[in-house]
Amino acid sequence: MSSRRAAPGPSPFGAPQRRAIHDPNESAFSRFVREQIFAPENLPGNISILTAVTVFFGGIAAIRTWGDLMIPA
Repeated sequence: MSSRRAAPGPSPFGAPQRRAIHDPNESAFSRFVREQIFAPENLPGNISILTAVTVFFGGIAAIRTWGDLMIPA
């Protein structure tokens, strides 16, 4: 039996390499939004967090709106 080496390319366990864009006129907030919120490697996790927060506050709004219908009369 012979062992095979993995094909050259990006590792599935490492972070993808991307080039940083440095704009001297960019504020710290806009740099944070670009690098942490809208970065392609962070987007799936951020969408999961946004979905969870939306469901949580949607549940609160639903109970406040229709909560009296859950109490037996």
